[in-house]
Amino acid sequence: MAEGNKTIADLSLSIDRDVFLRNLLRELSGTLEDVVGLDEAAGFVSIVGQHIGEWMDREYRAAIGTPQLNLQQVSDVLVDLKKRIQGGFGIESMDQEKIVLANTACPFGDAVQGRPSLCMMTSNVFGTVTAENMGYARVCLNKTIANGDGACMVTIYLNQDNLEDPDSGREYFKS
Repeated sequence: MAEGNKTIADLSLSIDRDVFLRNLLRELSGTLEDVVGLDEAAGFVSIVGQHIGEWMDREYRAAIGTPQLNLQQVSDVLVDLKKRIQGGFGIESMDQEKIVLANTACPFGDAVQGRPSLCMMTSNVFGTVTAENMGYARVCLNKTIANGDGACMVTIYLNQDNLEDPDSGREYFKS
């Protein structure tokens, strides 16, 4: 027994599945960043993010009952999927050229601090869902909580020809 009459099971600890998984991902991404470098670690997370994006896209299309989402649906799906995993994304602006999203709460919580490779999950999920439905996406992570910005700002360009900075971000194409 611990603390007088309390059993181990009665202890007040901040250990649960969510906290465990966040810390697991933090340590995994940190180990990858330390061993293979930030760019390679981001590449590994990108592959996982693409698979997660494909899965989420299939789930939303099936639930909505459509073979392809329109621009409003894509924007709403991006916000909704983050909300479902405790993110705080919202649409700042949207038009035929780009979607701009702001975020105040990362689904990874505090575990994202100093782990910018985890942001590739957001980039790839957003890029994959958008490209599969709109044909193309370039995702620019303008600000990130992981880099200490306090909030995220993500711009998703929908047309290759209308980029403010053609060298920034990651490109995604319909498969």
